[in-house]
Amino acid sequence: QVQLVESGGGSVQAGGSLTLSCVTSKIYNTRYYMAWFRQAPGKEREGVAAIYPFTGVTHYDDSVKGRCAVSQDKVKHTMYLQMNNLKPEDTVIYYCPATGYSLALTSDQALGAREEYIYWGQGTQVTVSS
Repeated sequence: QVQLVESGGGSVQAGGSLTLSCVTSKIYNTRYYMAWFRQAPGKEREGVAAIYPFTGVTHYDDSVKGRCAVSQDKVKHTMYLQMNNLKPEDTVIYYCPATGYSLALTSDQALGAREEYIYWGQGTQVTVSS
């Protein structure tokens, strides 16, 4: 079974930076879409960034475009999310999912269709203080 483990969350002040990591174990396939989703208390989980490792294509939600960068290390089977200029509204839990099947997604699917992702990590908390 695919395991996804997020790390790198923590507490920072507004304007600060964090880099989240997601390590994939058991199965890694460059044709599986991977993404970063976030969820605030009482709200739905929403996609903020996604990457198709096979081609390196990336997608970003408008709320993080210009402030975040998703990348991958194919050797380490690890995906990263570099977040800069963090804001208090970035205080959420970040999750790392993978599709688990070989299919390219549109941007809307990669960020908006949670059902496309079969495997999910446990999440990592990010807290940004003003």
